[in-house]
This record gives sequence, structure tokens and C-alpha cells, in this order.
Amino acid sequence: MKTIAVISRKGGAGKTTLAVNLFAALRQAERRTVLADADPLRSTSEALRATPGDGGPVVETSASKLFALSTASARSGVERLVIDTPASPEADIVAAIKLADLCLIVARPTYLDLSAALKTLELVRQLSTRGMVVLNQCPPARRGAEPRSVAATLETLRFSGVPVAPRALRARLAYQNAIARGQGVVDYEPEGVAAAEVRSLAAAVEQQFVAEAAPAAANDAAAPRRARS
Repeated sequence: MKTIAVISRKGGAGKTTLAVNLFAALRQAERRTVLADADPLRSTSEALRATPGDGGPVVETSASKLFALSTASARSGVERLVIDTPASPEADIVAAIKLADLCLIVARPTYLDLSAALKTLELVRQLSTRGMVVLNQCPPARRGAEPRSVAATLETLRFSGVPVAPRALRARLAYQNAIARGQGVVDYEPEGVAAAEVRSLAAAVEQQFVAEAAPAAANDAAAPRRARS
């Protein structure tokens, strides 16, 4: 099982919307996925309660219970655990980071969001966890060119050597309409541009796990040769 912590210590970045949509995309890709709502505001749970019928495995929890939830999920055959983390306190965020195989740090293309994201990424690195910044609520590109705010944010992140999701999520009404119906955009508007953005993010997440597994597989293959030499 792989665990993905969705993090933003800056309010309004769209952390919960991203967590809900990633969860929906992974389920659509036929990954057995659980969404852990560890944010005391319970925005994730409230959003998915609006779903007609079965909204999927969403668990209300807390930082102190994440390890037990992770253990139980792995034992029951869950493949992906997505954690909607609290914005504070830092101790609760640290608990999620320590448990995660990958941290998605959500940020809008603004100075304050970028500053908060870089501080969070430093914390992720200190805890030896893989991290990736996801730009969210970005203005749309025009004639193939990124708006100045997005271009400047991307340049700062790349100059800092920060891993960035290959596709930004744009400010689209579809995300809000989907949440209002208790859905991710991949269910609400499957052929829409927003759904394509989220599927791209889910694919980038999966690629991180493929890259992580490759060195281990190479080491395993080399072990018999070392034993014979």
C-alpha cells in the first residue's frame, strides 16, 4: 500500500478539493483507495456526504489514529491511502508526513502560498519523505503562454530544485460544481478539461511510485549475482 498526504498550511489553497479529486481519480483507475479525513473541519466528509448512494470509503480520523488506520487499510488490501491533512498544528502534519510515501504540497501561484509551500517542503525533506508541489487554482493559459503569476512561481520552484507536478490545476467552475454534488470532476464531467488535469496528476503520483520501486527491483535482481561472486 502507498500513502499520499495532501498538505497545505496556507488556507484557501484547495487542499481538500485536490484530495477529493485525487481519491476519485485513483478509484476510477481501479485502485482500491481509502480517503482519510484528518482535518478537524471535516470538509472532505461533508463534501462526499452529498454523493447519491455510495460515496466510497471515506474515514473520519485524526493524526493520532493515522497509523492504526494505515495498518488496518493495508491488511484489508487497500492499495492507496489518501490523507486530507489538517492545516495545523505542525505535530499533526508531521504525523501524516512520517506515514506518507509521497506528500503533495498544494499551493496557488501567489507569494504567500509559495512561501508556505517551500517551508512545508523543507519539513518534508527533513523527515526523509518524497514531496511534490501541485500548483492549484491557476489562471488559464492564454495562447499557450502561462500567466505571469504562474510562470514566475514555476521559475522559482525549478530554480529551487523543487519537484513540481507536470500539470497545473486551473481555476475552473467544474471543481466547485463537482464538490457541490459530492463528486470528483472525473465523475461529474468525465470528458472535461478538469477531469483530464486530475487524471494527469494521478498518473504523476503513480509514476513517483514506479520510480521509487525501480531501484529496489534492480537491487533485488543484483543480489543473486553478488552472492555468487
